[in-house]
Order: sequence, then C-alpha cells, then structure tokens
Amino acid sequence: MTANPQDNLSALYPAHLAEIEKRSADALAACGRDTLAVASGQPHGWFLDDQDYAFKPNPHFLHWLPLADAPGSWVIYTPGTKPKLVFLQPHDYWHVVPAAPAGYWTEHFDIAIIRKPEDARAHLPKDPSRCAIIGEANAAVGDFAPDNPAAALHLLHHRRAFKTPYEITMMRVASKLGAHGHRAAAQAFREGLSEFDIHCRYLEATRLTESQLPYGNIIALDQHGAVLHYMHFDRNPPSHAHSFLIDAGGQFHGYASDITRTYASPDAGEFQALIDAVEKAQQGFCAKVRAEQSYPELHVHAHHVLMQAMREQGFITCSPEAAVANGISSTFFPHGLGHLIGLQVHDVAGFARDEQGGTIPKPEGHPYLRLTRTLAPGMVVTIEPGLYFIDMLLAELKKKPAANDVVWSKVDAFRKYGGIRIEDDVVCTDGEPLNLTREAFAAA
Repeated sequence: MTANPQDNLSALYPAHLAEIEKRSADALAACGRDTLAVASGQPHGWFLDDQDYAFKPNPHFLHWLPLADAPGSWVIYTPGTKPKLVFLQPHDYWHVVPAAPAGYWTEHFDIAIIRKPEDARAHLPKDPSRCAIIGEANAAVGDFAPDNPAAALHLLHHRRAFKTPYEITMMRVASKLGAHGHRAAAQAFREGLSEFDIHCRYLEATRLTESQLPYGNIIALDQHGAVLHYMHFDRNPPSHAHSFLIDAGGQFHGYASDITRTYASPDAGEFQALIDAVEKAQQGFCAKVRAEQSYPELHVHAHHVLMQAMREQGFITCSPEAAVANGISSTFFPHGLGHLIGLQVHDVAGFARDEQGGTIPKPEGHPYLRLTRTLAPGMVVTIEPGLYFIDMLLAELKKKPAANDVVWSKVDAFRKYGGIRIEDDVVCTDGEPLNLTREAFAAA
C-alpha cells in the first residue's frame, strides 16, 4: 500500500513547528520585540469594481500552518508559550465559508474562531508597539497594523532558504502534481492540440484551478518558445507544431514546484538533438547542487557548457570561453540558471549574504540571475538552463563583431523552434542532491 502523505506530515510537523518557533524567537530578539503577529492577509479588490482577485496568503503565515484559504486570520507567538491561531470563519451566505481548522497540526495551537475581521483585535496583544507585525497593510485591525520590522524579516527570510523535512515533503507532493500535469500536456502536444487545450489538459490532470497554480502556465508552441514568459494561449493549433515548451508547476498547501520540459515533433530530429544536449548539460548542473557550491559559479559554468554544446551542434565556430566573453552566450541563454523555491516560486533571500540584510552582488554581465548564495543543506533550487532563438537578441548580436563567430544559416533554421528550457527542483543535502522533479516523473 502507498503511504498516506498526511501521516508523514503529521510525524514531521512538530519538528517543523519547533524550528519556526526558534527562528521567530531569534527574529524578535533581533528587532527588540516581544511577540510575533502574522496576518494571513485580505483579498485585493479590482479597480472600480466589487470583485476581488484570487486570495494569496502571506507566505509567513503559511510557514506556520497549512491554511492557504484563511483570509482575515492571524498567528500569534510569544516565545515560551503555545502559538495561537485567530481564525476568521464569517457568517456568510454569498461565499463558501472556510471549514473549521482540523487535522494533524491543530493540537499545536490555541485556536480562537471569529466571525468578523475586526473581531480579531480582542485576541491580539494590547500593545502593538511590542509586536513584530508581519503582513500587508490591508490586514490592519484598528490600531494593530503590520509594520514588518526589517531586522526580523532579514533573519526570517535568510533562514527560510533552509527547508525542514516537513517542507520537503510538501514540495515532493507539489512536484508529483506538476509531473502529472506535464505528462498530460505532452500527450496533448502529440495529439496536435492548441496551446489553450494543452493548458486545459494540464489543469484537468493536476486538479488545480488557475488561481491555485503557483504561477501562470507557460504553454508555448513553435516560435512562442522564444518568449520567456509566454502566457497567451492560442486557441487554434498550428497546422503542424514543430516544438513544445511547457513551464508549469504544482502547489500543495502553499508550497510550489517549478518544472519545464521541451519536446520536438517526430520529424524535427535536428531540434531533438539540441534538446538532448541541453538535457545532458542540465543533469550535470543538477549533480553539482551540493553543499559549499557557489551558485553564481555554477551559473557561469552553465554558460560554458551550453556554448560547448552550441559549438558541437554547429551554431558557433569560436571556443566556449570566447562565446561567453564576447556576449554570444548571453544571446542564446539570456536568463539565470535558477532560483530558490519554496513557499514562493522565486523564494525570498536569493541575494542574502547574512541575517542582517547584507547582499551578495550578481556576477558582472549576468543581470537576471536570481540567486547568488552558496548552497547549503536544506536549500531547494531550480536548475533551468535554456537555449533560445530570440529575434530581438539575435538582431543585436548581428551588429557586433562576435557575429562572425555565428553560423547564421544554422541559427535561422532553428528560429521556428523558439527555444529550449529544461528545469528541475533540486534539494541540496549533506550528500547526493535530491531531484524532486525526476523523482516525481518516475512515479507519474
């Protein structure tokens, strides 16, 4: 029999909560406050309308407990005491009312149920000045308003890079959801469906609504793969699709997966060869997700390896070193190798040098890298190298002396394919890296 994930979460949660309490106590000491108050937040309304955007809870709130749909609620923690949940369960016949808290985590909280957001004030500390209040401005209840002390946030964000076993389990489930969606989307591509219909197949397979996705799906056929954040969804399929790039993830109790795959049509053997080269390189980069690995150095290493592949595939004539130095590599690989991931797809503190707010600069010439820290056990990162044929960047390259090192006839023949990106979510451990994405695909 397959183990119930909830049973595993129940066993792992107490240690996770103890770690969050420890981090919170240290954050309070750093900012000189007594109590931490974390607001889940409130929905944001549409401009000049009476409707709201889909609710996205404060990730600091989700760090404490798995309540992704609890607007108007609060977590209150004073070191040495049991944490308290103030849970908004309104009397409402217009909307579905959140169910009363239940599950493996509830025994660890004192729970107060309120009917109106303003009722929370009676359960919050009397003196806001002694509290570190974390949240958006719209969560304020009277004089109790979020102030987000920088000293507390710097510490909490820096440490959030280190995931507990409980969090890794959450992300493992999110990866499995994403893998199911990717399997369905790949089959839809083979059936010749449109981008919109592939997207619908993805939603059906994951059983997630669009607002529950960790980010908007990128479903790109042919040249659309050259648009890094393509989200248009053509309703009509091309007469013959040459390529398919899908960047889409799953979400479980607020924890995200971020997965990208690229496919070639059966008659696009030349493009498949390039996909295979990127796949081989990507797996090499994943193997380097180890303690003490500088992520910026890994990113620069990726540029050299990808340019070696471009040379072997006949796109450039210069050495990989020259291609990196003269800007060719940034034309074909214009984004960063990856980022931290967890409660947010692009998780916080990717540039954090320390818990006091210091930052680590990006390498010169690599402005879009989202992670400059040195890897350590517990960090979860994406590894997402890519090669693209982007008309705007290619036009700029043609004006430079480095254009003489490019085989333009080969490049032009590949514009119809758009681009390639392959992305996995990888856990840095004390030993071998744990690839959540490959594990999920093997089980899907």
